[in-house]
Amino acid sequence: MAHHSRAEFTVKLAETKAELRAAQRLRYDVFIRELGGSGEMVDHAAGLEQDRFDPFFDHLILTARGSTDVVGVYRLLRAERAAQAGGFYSEDEYDLTRLKASGRRVLELGRSCLHPAYRGGTAMHSLWGGLADYVAQHRIDVLFGVASFHGTDAKALAAPLSLLHHRYLAPEALRVRALEKSFQRMDLIDEANLNRRAAMIRVPSLIKAYLRLGGCVGEGAFIDHAFNTTDVCLLMDTARMNARQAKIYGGSAL
Repeated sequence: MAHHSRAEFTVKLAETKAELRAAQRLRYDVFIRELGGSGEMVDHAAGLEQDRFDPFFDHLILTARGSTDVVGVYRLLRAERAAQAGGFYSEDEYDLTRLKASGRRVLELGRSCLHPAYRGGTAMHSLWGGLADYVAQHRIDVLFGVASFHGTDAKALAAPLSLLHHRYLAPEALRVRALEKSFQRMDLIDEANLNRRAAMIRVPSLIKAYLRLGGCVGEGAFIDHAFNTTDVCLLMDTARMNARQAKIYGGSAL
């Protein structure tokens, strides 16, 4: 497991084409090489994972101090920029009608990844510190975005998906729903027959982190064959976070 001091990192929004390409190169290494994904605009020759939404997102990048190598990425899409893009990225997978009609200020998160050498340490906390500052600056009420399980075999993921459905389903006012074109029920195992501890072990660490911060999930998973993933839509209402979670997440506390 990697261990790094938070002081070792710099977090900022990408400001140049070179910084954006560095973010896309890391995304290519993780989502294409490591996880076997694909996409219409992926540039295999240059090693860039990119899509039509990239020009509309803000790209939060993490670098090790003294280096220009990007080792962590988040991309962030506010509602006004989504309107310019023709919608949120997640709308290719989820019906966001309830969320968009909520009157809340929302921020879509996506393409979160770390270089393998920086996983398991403080790099993700540093990224979240930058994200928290961005959330405060733009007065965001609800964070949301698609998070993934590797693979597309729902039966193999029955336990963790069922756990999310039974214990972490979003309140109705925010309960987005996977689109019918690739809708996958998540209540595959009855709660009485579910080994919750064993199921939670199989939940990816990023999703666990959101759950610890008070996150919840939409109804149904979405099978994304292009990216070789089974996706869930995570949501986090910042107003509902308890005091401990607010301390973890609040502004520059990270």
